[in-house]
Amino acid sequence: MDSLFERTYEVVRQVPEGRVASYGQVARMLGEPRKARFVGFALHASPGMAGGVPCHRVVFKDGSLAPGFAFGGPDEQRRLLEGEGVSFLPNGRVDMDRCAWEA
Repeated sequence: MDSLFERTYEVVRQVPEGRVASYGQVARMLGEPRKARFVGFALHASPGMAGGVPCHRVVFKDGSLAPGFAFGGPDEQRRLLEGEGVSFLPNGRVDMDRCAWEA
């Protein structure tokens, strides 16, 4: 497996319960600020929670959920996040002011 995939998983494993990170934030933490889309590819191919990678904690920078969330769709992603105490705005986006992870 590509080492950038593994590095992506290591960063995402650090996102605490009840917090979210953006794809771009993860890419910047990898030292690859222009590879947010690659982060999405890596998460889509990840082992998910079974492999200890909380992919559901990664969202778009505006708080939108991934329409193609690989592990059950955006409704499942929202359910998992709400179960961790992540709050949502009336427009359905994560309240990034309250829930963004500041690494």
